[in-house]
Amino acid sequence: MTNRIKYLLLVLISLVSTQIFAQSNDISAKVEELIDQMTLAEKVGQMTQLNISVINTTGQQRDVYLDPEKFIPFIRDHHIGSFLNGEAVPGDVWYEYMNEVMHLSVEHSRLKIPIIYGIDHMHGASYVANSTIFPHNLNIGATFNVEHAKNNAIVTGMESADLGHHWIFAPVLDLGRNPLWPRIYETYGEDPHVAEVLGGAYVYNLEHNPEIAPYKQTATGKHFLGYSDPVGGWDRTPAHIPEQQIYEFFVPAFKAAMDNGLSTIMINSGEINGIPVHASKEILTGLLRDYLGFEGVAVTDWADIDQLVTKHHVAPNIKEATYLAVEAGIDMSMTPYDLSFTNALIELVQEGRITESRIDQSVRRILTLKFKLGLFENPYPSNKRLDRIGAPEHKAMAYDAAVESIVLLKNEDNVLPVANTAKNILIVGPSANSKRNLNGGWTLAWQGGEEERYPDDVETIFTATKKAFPNAKVEFIEDISSKNLSAIVSKAKAADVVIYAMGETPYTEGVGNINTLILPQEQYDVIDATQNIKGSKILVMVEGRPRIITDMVDKVDAVLFAGLPGNEGGKAIANIIAGTEVPSGKMAITYPKFAGSFYPYNHKMAVYTPSNQSQEEFASTTLYSFGQGLSYTTFEYSDLKLSSASLKKNGTLTASVTVKNTGDIAGMESVLWFLTDKYASITRPVKELRHFEKIKLAPGESKTVSFKIDPMKDLSFPDKTGAILLEEGDFTLAVDQFSKDFKLVD
Repeated sequence: MTNRIKYLLLVLISLVSTQIFAQSNDISAKVEELIDQMTLAEKVGQMTQLNISVINTTGQQRDVYLDPEKFIPFIRDHHIGSFLNGEAVPGDVWYEYMNEVMHLSVEHSRLKIPIIYGIDHMHGASYVANSTIFPHNLNIGATFNVEHAKNNAIVTGMESADLGHHWIFAPVLDLGRNPLWPRIYETYGEDPHVAEVLGGAYVYNLEHNPEIAPYKQTATGKHFLGYSDPVGGWDRTPAHIPEQQIYEFFVPAFKAAMDNGLSTIMINSGEINGIPVHASKEILTGLLRDYLGFEGVAVTDWADIDQLVTKHHVAPNIKEATYLAVEAGIDMSMTPYDLSFTNALIELVQEGRITESRIDQSVRRILTLKFKLGLFENPYPSNKRLDRIGAPEHKAMAYDAAVESIVLLKNEDNVLPVANTAKNILIVGPSANSKRNLNGGWTLAWQGGEEERYPDDVETIFTATKKAFPNAKVEFIEDISSKNLSAIVSKAKAADVVIYAMGETPYTEGVGNINTLILPQEQYDVIDATQNIKGSKILVMVEGRPRIITDMVDKVDAVLFAGLPGNEGGKAIANIIAGTEVPSGKMAITYPKFAGSFYPYNHKMAVYTPSNQSQEEFASTTLYSFGQGLSYTTFEYSDLKLSSASLKKNGTLTASVTVKNTGDIAGMESVLWFLTDKYASITRPVKELRHFEKIKLAPGESKTVSFKIDPMKDLSFPDKTGAILLEEGDFTLAVDQFSKDFKLVD
């Protein structure tokens, strides 16, 4: 690079930095000017978020039709700053509703402050009819491909920003460490680094999306923090997490999201170590603000200030609960049905228990967000680009993500792919011909829309298999109850291929709480009854969490973990079975062998050190490991190298390995790099994923991939206060079946 180019780059960087600083100062000045003019009631109104059901025509969640007589008083008299929710209706319906909402909110606000509208677009613009629906995050994690997290965010924005959906309640940055938890499919899996990389990519591309100009959107990091690891596995129930583990496992994804521009967080509905997070100043101020430096908006989850009274019992009434939550650090309350929070907070300030300067602090964050999103300049939605909703190129992205997310876990005698000479294919199970099962919760509606609400062009496993095998007779049997078992056995005996489409029906949050990972008995019974048929037997698990299949896998020839692959999932599954697509997914979670014994892959060494156990015995509790996944081709790793056998704390070390496609077809491989700290002052995980990269290789093609180890980033760990420790010692780097040792020296 010439000196002149360097100079021009420095000038450009300086100009951009100056512009950003000027914009920041300009926004700050505008915010302070507004705050100076606001009454206490107007300020507290900005801190209140109400549900669509209190302002629409019917009081039902799914009806996206505004009742102005209900809405206007909330703006004019109570100065409400935010609304949320709705269900999947066409884009033009959303446009009409939001256009009226935004016009009335500006017209009837004394200071012309627009509202900000929040919505649960969890995997695509999933509350817009006929939109592009991506796989859920657990599937995105299984791709180990950052492009799919990016595309999910970009497409969500392109299909919802014009509609006035300013505040996207995604991504979930929790870790899926307890397979009982009903929201595990909303996570990127059990690994902190995967959540860091994919969550950060989603946030950046949602909040920096030029395709939605002049509009902007904000992402929401959920749920701050430790929400996903309750002791009993049920939603919104207590967690016991050592402070050191909070910093090591649960903080990184949120920090990465903040580094990528995250503007809002939603708070954990549960409690940690005896303190409800909504009432924890230690977490919401000490950790979130002081330690992480977060300057954005912290919003409660659904009615969670009320739950400090009704569930956690740390306050006798809503007024005292409001005091606890606001003093802890919340900025906005998703109340969501009434003005109890608003009225209580006004009283608390009038009584001098909460200072108005504390209110100003939250209002400042909320107004800053509204200015950054351009809501004052562009408050009104547009109907000029509704043709982007469900665009073919967007669905192609979702399809690619679905294909890469499906994990081939068993393929005995290479029964997959199924030859196109197959004449008789039988598909049995609850997901054989279901669209909603492929999507799970948060799709069209909170618990997943009814089957008839899904678009006609969405393919089920059955309809997609018919297209993938046009010369075969393809049938399905959804009812696998005992009364239908003999009919299933009869048809299975005549089939060349039986596909068992098993797993779960949609759920989320407390509705999805279960007492065991064991599946309904009828799913085991149908496989037992057909295990001796002559045809190939393929088990496809459509599920939001790893339900126990240990007694199934030995009775089938092939196993596919399909997870929740979205609207394009039926086509992706069928094409993988037919061989027109090659599987490349790897498990983003550890698949347990037993219902009562499960550990994430990055467990502590002491899990299997009692005298009556061994590492091999521990391994027997795992059916399929994190990172496990097969392909229709084969990959050979070789020539693992380190640039040095030792590494200084202020240096770097480069590792490289060669990967070759030794099969006859092109395929994709996720190269996963793990590090192990052999000795440390705080017990370390047996191994930790520190880098991953997905590559595509033609038959016979080789590629050398590398990983640059940065000691502070890759070898350090926090203590219980969050202070970062970097200790000299011995480390092992592993990739595939190969490993090398090196030392960290001062």
